[in-house]
Amino acid sequence: MSFEAIQKVTEAEQAARDRKAGAADEAKRIVAEAERAAKQRVADTRAQAEETVKAMLAEAEARAGERSAQALADNAAQCEALKQAARSRLDQAADLIVGRVGNS
Repeated sequence: MSFEAIQKVTEAEQAARDRKAGAADEAKRIVAEAERAAKQRVADTRAQAEETVKAMLAEAEARAGERSAQALADNAAQCEALKQAARSRLDQAADLIVGRVGNS
């Protein structure tokens, strides 16, 4: 083989090694970029999920507060109704007690 042929083969081999190294570097860059993008998506999705959960909790707390206030109002109304019923029977109870004491 002539010196020129050997030199061409050597240059071709070097060019192939250079392309292979460049391709490996490009593959590493692509993988690193994909990993970075995936991590960013995970972080974005996690943040969005946390915001959704916070909104859901706030809504649930608001509904619970409304239900609690309604239950308290209902109970207060029932208590007032019981008080009114008891007050309306107060005279009857007093007459009953006076009648029993007087008959003894």
